[in-house]
Amino acid sequence: MSLMAALAVLGGLILAAVIAHGAWSARKASPRQPEGLADKGRVEPVLGDQPPTAATEASALTELRTVLPRKPSARLDPLIDAIAPITLEAPVSGELALTHLPPSRRAGTKPFLIEGLNAESGEWELPASGQRYGEFQAGVQMANRSGALNQIEFSEFVQKLQDFSEGVGGMVEVPDMLDVVARAREIDAFASEHDAQLAVTLRANGAAWSVGYLQQCASRRGFVPGVLPGRLVLPSADEGAPPVLVLSFDAQAALAEDPHIAAVRQVSLSLDVPQTPEAAEPFPTWHDTARNLAADMDATMVDDQGRLITLHAFAAIGTDLQTLYRALESRDLAAGSAAARRVFN
Repeated sequence: MSLMAALAVLGGLILAAVIAHGAWSARKASPRQPEGLADKGRVEPVLGDQPPTAATEASALTELRTVLPRKPSARLDPLIDAIAPITLEAPVSGELALTHLPPSRRAGTKPFLIEGLNAESGEWELPASGQRYGEFQAGVQMANRSGALNQIEFSEFVQKLQDFSEGVGGMVEVPDMLDVVARAREIDAFASEHDAQLAVTLRANGAAWSVGYLQQCASRRGFVPGVLPGRLVLPSADEGAPPVLVLSFDAQAALAEDPHIAAVRQVSLSLDVPQTPEAAEPFPTWHDTARNLAADMDATMVDDQGRLITLHAFAAIGTDLQTLYRALESRDLAAGSAAARRVFN
């Protein structure tokens, strides 16, 4: 090899060494990386590495609406409630929602409530501390035994709803008032034509009964004291359900200091038909209980006009009830259902 060629090779080696040394120095001066990342190029920071912002909150809310299964409400029913959704830009705390809930849960004579969509479970629930909610909805009942929702009651509902929505930073979508009021009247008309509350009066044939004696006879048939004085109730087999039968008598006698002295000459045994499922056979229970109590206490069964109630009359009532049950079912208001219990209340 000539001298010139040897010098050229040596110069190339020196240049390569300088370049390699520079690269090594730059790598050494850069922050240390976890093993396996250096060969994969630049790694973008993930969302969890940054403090939450309004944008990330909104992104999380969008994910909540699209990923979590939307479970139906157990409290609001579009069949009998006018429902107004409340959208949010970002989830809010249960504490904030509780702070802005209206003090009254009624609009006139109609109950209403506000629910939140839990950001963790995807379930509609009443706002609670320690939870976060991605949206809300409110509903006002359109009819009950007080009548149909009217324009004044609807306006009261909307006002309370708007105040709540502003408090939580939401936007409410209010249904059309005329449409809601028309639906309310239609529900009320149907309910008025298909309501049934049966009652039979048991009238003492001889001596009056003491309250203590009355309670003793009723307890043998499964009755227990009711919340109000002068009421004994036959509980439903379903926990939390309304009583099947109610035995009512003079409240003043019930409040007497000595229940063995206060005299009662008649009691009323009633059945609220829409409140109890047909499958529970409330009508036969009402009929049998009336006959048994009449025999136990030496009483005569009469209607509200004082006329004797015969077995034929009971049979005719039973036939009419079958028609009533089918009509209620046709409107998704089957006796004993949650919707029926609310409308016929």
